[in-house]
Amino acid sequence: MVSPSSQEVFILGITQGGKTFRPSDWAERLAGVMSQFRPGGMRPGSHLGYSPWCIPTTMNGAKCVVVKRELQAHEPMAWDFVMNFARDNDLQTTDACLIPDASAPAPATKA
Repeated sequence: MVSPSSQEVFILGITQGGKTFRPSDWAERLAGVMSQFRPGGMRPGSHLGYSPWCIPTTMNGAKCVVVKRELQAHEPMAWDFVMNFARDNDLQTTDACLIPDASAPAPATKA
């Protein structure tokens, strides 16, 4: 169950029965379909990158997609699409918060 107060939902590449979801590139495919949904809408060349609202990643060796709650406010049908994808494929979902990698360089600031 997805909490309406969470900021992010993780769709895990593991079924409710504990099996790894296939195909192995499912997360990249789903995020690719969602690439058109972004703040400010589509721009030339934006299809070459993922939407900041739907990001494929790996957690504990399992593929997953991080879906930001902002997507629901800006594109409700796109939100429904990804949540229905998870439900229809019996994938585990969890409310969470993506924590930045501590080893990543700090963002540049203006002086």
